[in-house]
Amino acid sequence: QVQLKESGGGLVKPGDSLRVSCLTSEYTSKRYTLGWFRQAPGKEREFVAAISRSGGSTDYADSVQGRFFISKDIAKYTVHLQMNSLKPEDTAVYLCAANDAISLFDHEYDYWGQGTQVTVSS
Repeated sequence: QVQLKESGGGLVKPGDSLRVSCLTSEYTSKRYTLGWFRQAPGKEREFVAAISRSGGSTDYADSVQGRFFISKDIAKYTVHLQMNSLKPEDTAVYLCAANDAISLFDHEYDYWGQGTQVTVSS
């Protein structure tokens, strides 16, 4: 059974850091590549980062490269997205998704979580 449950969102100030997490199941963690997407009001959903099943390969959107870091706690079946130097334009609902391989395209992901809200505002 595929399980994806996001947590850790909140309200932070510009320049702050925040970590969001995606709790999965053993099956989900071992079977799928996991990605983070975000969707701001009135905007299309966009790719943020992804990590392979082993955790050995990652990919990032240009807009977050060097500020966001995706990691995988294999023992806890959890994927984290560490977000540093947050900007107001990072405000969005952050969603975790599962796919067979790393992809930048949301339509290629088969399973989605409910999302967690991240708001960056002074």
